[in-house]
Parts: sequence; C-alpha cells; structure tokens
Amino acid sequence: MWKKFAYLLVIAGLILMIWPKAREWADDYRQHQLLEEARAAMADAEDPPSREADYEQLSQLFAQGAGEEGSPAPSAEPDPTPAKAKAIKGAIAILRIPKIELELPVLEGATKANMKVGAAHMSETSPFGEIGNAAIAAHRAFTKGRLFNRLNELEVGDALELERKGQAEEYRVFRVVRVLPTDLSVLEGNGKDRIITLITCDPMDTATHRIIVQAKPAP
Repeated sequence: MWKKFAYLLVIAGLILMIWPKAREWADDYRQHQLLEEARAAMADAEDPPSREADYEQLSQLFAQGAGEEGSPAPSAEPDPTPAKAKAIKGAIAILRIPKIELELPVLEGATKANMKVGAAHMSETSPFGEIGNAAIAAHRAFTKGRLFNRLNELEVGDALELERKGQAEEYRVFRVVRVLPTDLSVLEGNGKDRIITLITCDPMDTATHRIIVQAKPAP
C-alpha cells in the first residue's frame, strides 16, 4: 500500500517538473510552424482586419504570462481575451533582431493565444508600413532567448528587420527606455516617421515596468 502511494507521489512529482518545459516545447513548435507558414505565404499575405485591444489588456497579459512561464501548472486566472479572438491566425510579418539572434512571427492582436507563440501587433496602433507608431508586444520568457527575453540587451543603433508581403525592411533603434505600464506616450507617433515600438515586461517575475525599444527605418 505504502509502496504504491510512494510510487504515485514520484510520478506526480515528475509530471510537475516536466509540465512547464512541455508547454514551452509545444509553444516553440507552434512558433516554428507559424514562421514556416509565414515564409511560404508572405508574398501573398494581406493584413487581416484589426481587432480591438488596449494597453490595459496588454498589462493583464504580461502579468498572467509572468506567472505562467515560471509555474509548474497552468494559471488559474481567467483569460481576459474574448472567446471570439482566441484563435491563432497566420503571421502578418516576421521580426528579426540579429544582435539577440531572434526571429519571431508577428500575429495580429495582443491576445493570450498569440503571445504564447510569438509577438503581437497591437491592433489599436498604426499598421505596418504607414506613418505613425506600430507597437509589437511579446512576453519576456524566463528561458534565455525565448520571445523578448533578451530585449533588454538592445542599444541605440542596433538593427532589426521586419519582413512583410515578401519584402524585408531594416530599422535602427533610436530609443531604449524603461517606463511604467501607465505611460501611454510610448505609443504616440511624431507625424512624419514610421516608428516600430517593441514592448515587453520588466522584471520578468512581477512585470511592474515596461522595456520599450523604438526604431525607425534605416537611412
């Protein structure tokens, strides 16, 4: 009896240890699938319709993500994403940052499902390719190199690349700053430039602040 109970405890312990890594592998596999689909179809891709999102919901997703990425079991918190917006659609762009060896699919809408497997274009910000400020958010996963884990390493002058519809454009970082979640000024444009703003949480475990990296097209 006791031996059987001890055996069950060992099995349960192993499951708890393996669970976070298994979820991470599953998310990475889906990320890889999205990148492959994006590479194959980028030339014919069209931007899907924008869906409503806001900075407050992004804060909730960062807070949830910080807990989930380090916990042994799924979060018990409710998913703030509307049910109709949970489905993962194809990537609308591919983001590459050579300095931190990053390549991520960019999906439309900062939803929980999208941010588990890639970066998300915040639909309420400017569309890619237009004058304004297009914001891209991603979790800062605990595993080194995953998602925006190494975003804090970027500096002014570093390069990033955004590929969409079969064309890649290089951008150069002009600003790196750490702000409070309530600072919406980072989403403002200047009326003349096509700005890309990368957003993630800091620190990873509590997400009390945001790391902001802004870039403009390279001259």
